[in-house]
Amino acid sequence: MELRHTRLEVEDRIAVLVIDSPPVNALGSELKQELSYHIDALKDREDVWTLILTASGNKIFLAGADIPALLDLDYRGGLERVKGTKELFSKFANFPKPIVVAINGTCLGAGLELSLCCDIRIAAEHATLGLPEVNLGIMPGAGGTQRLPRIINPGIARYLIYTGSVISAKEAVSFGIILKAVPYESLLDEAKKIAKDINRRGPLAVRAAKRAISQGLDLPIDEALDLENRIWAELCETQDKREGISAFLEKRRPRFQAR
Repeated sequence: MELRHTRLEVEDRIAVLVIDSPPVNALGSELKQELSYHIDALKDREDVWTLILTASGNKIFLAGADIPALLDLDYRGGLERVKGTKELFSKFANFPKPIVVAINGTCLGAGLELSLCCDIRIAAEHATLGLPEVNLGIMPGAGGTQRLPRIINPGIARYLIYTGSVISAKEAVSFGIILKAVPYESLLDEAKKIAKDINRRGPLAVRAAKRAISQGLDLPIDEALDLENRIWAELCETQDKREGISAFLEKRRPRFQAR
């Protein structure tokens, strides 16, 4: 398909997906289609072990809804709208490989909700984050009310959502929303550093751990532990497990192949 709103680069088993839809990286239908296309295509690419998601420039990560278009929405239209976004964001949340999101600027509404679908979040020091929907008489509708309380203290999540507060990157670190804030100039390098660190490990093991965490969070603890046991046992059948153990015993660096 013709790609007008995104750019993709793959190097050293790291895919860098850049949202590039000036002037504000608005989440319109074409951008949604491109993001969906990329996430589907990258899922099974053997040369991609980790994905970095970011955006062009240093102003906006991702702008959400066209606010004037919300004015005349009724129940049916509103449900159709948020269901479409849910399907796209669920693809990111269920992506089998680790996703590092590098938040380059303002990250409000759908921008923050998309970042919550990713595994590791870092941000430029000047970035601001929030879910300000209640200021418009609506609420987060693309996962914000569900994912944020699962990631940070639910009381803090309620405060941020109920007040529509916009916070600094430094505050977001203190709340546990993002891992670290770095100067904008080093943002992508820092994301790649994290991705490279992940890629030095057993890729199937990392993906298995992601599956165990993601699926286990929604289960009672005993069921989650059973899930962890089964996934752990599955890894015992892999070549990577044999390579990792052999490398440890032979005091050398493992050569993982994702098999």
